[in-house]
Amino acid sequence: MSRAEQLHLPEEIERAARRIGPHVLYTPLFESVYLGEMNRGTVGLKLESEQYTGSFKARGALNKVLSMSAEQKAAGLLTASSGNHAQGFARALTVSGDRGLIYLPENAEPSKVEALQHYDVELAFHGNGCLETELHARAQAEQRGMAWVSPYNDPVVIAGQGTVGKEILEQMPEVDVILATVGGGGLISGIAAWVRRHRPKTEIIGCLPENSPEMYLSVQQGQIVNLDEPMETLSDGSAGGCEPGSITFDLCREGVDDYILTSETEIADAIRWMANHHHKIIEGAAGVALAAFQKNPARFNSKNVAIVICGANITTQTLKDLL
Repeated sequence: MSRAEQLHLPEEIERAARRIGPHVLYTPLFESVYLGEMNRGTVGLKLESEQYTGSFKARGALNKVLSMSAEQKAAGLLTASSGNHAQGFARALTVSGDRGLIYLPENAEPSKVEALQHYDVELAFHGNGCLETELHARAQAEQRGMAWVSPYNDPVVIAGQGTVGKEILEQMPEVDVILATVGGGGLISGIAAWVRRHRPKTEIIGCLPENSPEMYLSVQQGQIVNLDEPMETLSDGSAGGCEPGSITFDLCREGVDDYILTSETEIADAIRWMANHHHKIIEGAAGVALAAFQKNPARFNSKNVAIVICGANITTQTLKDLL
């Protein structure tokens, strides 16, 4: 039995879709004629960039918060994030009416901090890396007796992200390939869990920046790998790897068929391409999956391909510099 089956993820995703459906957007699967010309097939862009908070992260955080009992939430909820999960968590608290605390790295992007200040949530800062901040925050949750909401290492959070995969199969039933960016692995784990159950012949491809390929390295080496000195990447939303013992490691080993790494130049080109051809703003992590397809479209010749455009949260200055 696979790890996804052991965790009952397909059933959890079904429940998640019902639970969060009234509170999230059923995002478009937008067909790109330009990309379809590249592979002589059909290419759909799953626009989670159009989701509330500008990212798929709105799904997982909300599913976790809405699944918890009043007793579990009585002392408050706590999480850690460099941006997208934090906004998803903050919005989840708004929907549920609960209170919570978010830990961010000391070097968090100011625009993301500013966005969080529009929610009724407490902010704290620790460390200079996503994983360092996350491990500290989890320890704080235990010490304070607060409920911990992991960005990815939780079956309920993964199930929320997995509703993206459920929607893709509803929108493109004959999909042959799904490409999604991998950070901690929650998104692609959820997608793979649903797709393996309902369309097992679909190929699942994980996409990572060359400057932060932690999950790829982990799968290659058979153990979780976190880089001591990670390089900067436009894909800041996927950077940072995952905590020791994360369930997403096994889920990625079992559920992801292959990986494609992309350079910073390729990511930048993809962001510009999206603005020029579809007039849409996407963040670096979304550019990774798009760049992975564009790197070798002939690999997907005559196939039905879905590319998850995971978010739109790029700073104005970064976008300006790229354009």
